[in-house]
Amino acid sequence: MNPMKTYWSVVLSAAALALGCSSSEDSPGDSNGALGTADANASASSPNAPGSGTGSQTVPGQNTVPTTTPPAPTTKPMPTVSTTPAASTSQSPVAPIPTAPISLPANPPPTASSATSPTATSSSPETPSPTGTGGGPSAPDTTGPDTEIGGSMNAAAGAGGMGSDSPSGGVDGFDPCADANPCKILPLGDSITWGINYGGGYRIKLFIHATNDSKKITFVGYDQGNPPDSGVLNVLGDAKADWVPNHEGHSGWTIQQDDDLVTGSSTANNDGVNYSGKKVVADFNPNIVLVHLGTNDMYQTPAGAPDRLGTLIDHVVTDAPDALVVVSSIIPFPSGASAVDTFNQAVPGVVKERTDAGKHVIYVDMFAALTTSDLGSDQVHPNEGGYEKMAVVWYDAIKAYLH
Repeated sequence: MNPMKTYWSVVLSAAALALGCSSSEDSPGDSNGALGTADANASASSPNAPGSGTGSQTVPGQNTVPTTTPPAPTTKPMPTVSTTPAASTSQSPVAPIPTAPISLPANPPPTASSATSPTATSSSPETPSPTGTGGGPSAPDTTGPDTEIGGSMNAAAGAGGMGSDSPSGGVDGFDPCADANPCKILPLGDSITWGINYGGGYRIKLFIHATNDSKKITFVGYDQGNPPDSGVLNVLGDAKADWVPNHEGHSGWTIQQDDDLVTGSSTANNDGVNYSGKKVVADFNPNIVLVHLGTNDMYQTPAGAPDRLGTLIDHVVTDAPDALVVVSSIIPFPSGASAVDTFNQAVPGVVKERTDAGKHVIYVDMFAALTTSDLGSDQVHPNEGGYEKMAVVWYDAIKAYLH
């Protein structure tokens, strides 16, 4: 056979297929890689319509038989004339389907109604406060002279402060001990603050209450007279190391004498301390000031005592505007009962005037907490049980502010 004739025959057959063949492909079993001339002519004379799927295929040693192939996706692949199949002939011109799912938009943020559930809102009216009242402050008690203490204590309870161990501390956004660890307390008073009849007076009892509740407090002041005895201190255990005896309680002193300690006007020497030039509030910057004063005024100059108390409170607030000032009525003093009653009736109004002006001053009724049976044999100063009762009154007033 003439090689050139065979060559041109193959070329012409391929060309004919290129022009008119349908989706037929070379049989993988055709080792020569050439299509029969008759098949090529048949294909050229009657081209298939696109997508018909009908064509002819030549298998060595067999007659040509029609075959049926699946429809092409969109366009016909080009046939090959080489024994090496082209990479593009086995691929569909249609873009492949992605193997990963199409990303969906993120879930939309919850609406205000779904984000805030009534059952998850701590301020819900249905959620009882620790005192059993609603979530907000209770209305002040306006039934008698205890109006201010009733309002202050109820407000603290409504805020979850009174009796609570809230780690944040404070009441209604006021937190005098927020930046103090421990909270600095200045006991300001006379011999009842000093603690005649019991070493440490109400101060050691107050410290024990705070320690038992894991509240951190300390006392400030220049005076360190009348410390507790060792047996009382040993009851504190490890907290004994945190106790300090400091205070500003001075036997026999009047409201005016303590006011002089605040303003720096005092020239007194007491318990080995020279107070000349000292300002006990400004010098120590206390977080809480406890004021029990007036007993010595009752047998000296009771007239004007409420006004003098008001002036002292103003001076304390001036030097410590961010402190809590707790002012009490004075405890029973049988030999001056009439003067005590008059003074104590005026004290709530003195406090309220400052509170109404936006000062951090509250009132506690110490007189109501003690009876004459809580006094020592001198019927002036408390016995141990009386000092314990005083400590409870102070602690109930301040524990919401402690940390």
